[in-house]
Amino acid sequence: MELQSTPRADGFYWPAEFAPQQHVWLAWPERPDNWRLGGKPAQQAFVAVAEVIARATEVSVLVSPEQYQFARHSLPDGIRVVEMSYNDAWMRDIGPTSLVDDQGGLRMVSWQFNAWGGLEDGLYFPWDKDDQVAMKIADLMGYDHYQAPFVLEGGAIHCDGEGTLYTTEECLLHPSRNPHLTREEIEAQLREYLGIEQVIWLPRGLVNDETNGHVDNLLHVIGPAKVVLTWCDDAEDPQYAISRAAFEVLASARDAKGRAIEVVKLPMPGPLHLSAQEAAGIEPSGGMKRQAGERLGASYANLLITNELVVMPLLDEATDTEALARVQAAMPRHQVVGVPTREIVLGGGNIHCITQQVPRA
Repeated sequence: MELQSTPRADGFYWPAEFAPQQHVWLAWPERPDNWRLGGKPAQQAFVAVAEVIARATEVSVLVSPEQYQFARHSLPDGIRVVEMSYNDAWMRDIGPTSLVDDQGGLRMVSWQFNAWGGLEDGLYFPWDKDDQVAMKIADLMGYDHYQAPFVLEGGAIHCDGEGTLYTTEECLLHPSRNPHLTREEIEAQLREYLGIEQVIWLPRGLVNDETNGHVDNLLHVIGPAKVVLTWCDDAEDPQYAISRAAFEVLASARDAKGRAIEVVKLPMPGPLHLSAQEAAGIEPSGGMKRQAGERLGASYANLLITNELVVMPLLDEATDTEALARVQAAMPRHQVVGVPTREIVLGGGNIHCITQQVPRA
């Protein structure tokens, strides 16, 4: 049921990703102008990610009617396959954000979705099926939901579950999102629909991120007052200045509880680029530009924490081991597992982008 009140008024708030979870949702990739070779290589990568997540948490995968039989055959029996219409497979951005209260309740939020930019610079049209996914999942799971009155994607926000939200100015203040809202009005909406107290604004997201700088491709909240941050030591790389600007904000900030924020630096893979062979397998599109030599938005911060498990992308043999080791050292109580995900980053995101968790009520 769609609620007419707001989460804050009802005592609901957004828990941290490292809080206990009951479920993780994904959607099956098949869009030929985003996923090469009709999505077949990406589907194998999605299956590998889903299989690892299922070690710790129940998993469901949305799939179109045309792909249902193949997806059911490709995924293990323990993973649920659900037929549903959608436009593309970025569950973090089209799925519901789940909220809890202190009495054991759970509700969901459906954000307005416009394919990362609407008619101004969105990646595809139409996006109407994507915009209905969050509501449908809430109904399917039997949870009431709120319909937020503004555009937002799940990958544009991170939180610690204790009142602090992290985002980027590049994304939330972009003219293709909510040009009618000021920065202060956006903060007020985030407080109302996520129950947070403080917003920490980073200037920009990862270089060449076609989502207009989603925070989850740059930073990940891994504990109270503790984050991992994509780091670049090459002064000639544009990511060098972006990462340092983010670090300066984090180093001087205090969270909603007044704590200094510990920053764990993760090496940046690559830089990685789209090969001619990979580009040749992608159908031309008016919105998404997939050209040989294009820099990929690759980051180890685009991981998923689910219960006592961390699922990390493997992207570059030169930096994979170090990235895994740094996350494992920062999260000693978790099992850190790497999954090869180049086929996912070719589509414009990674493990966090293709998943959406539901906490335990």
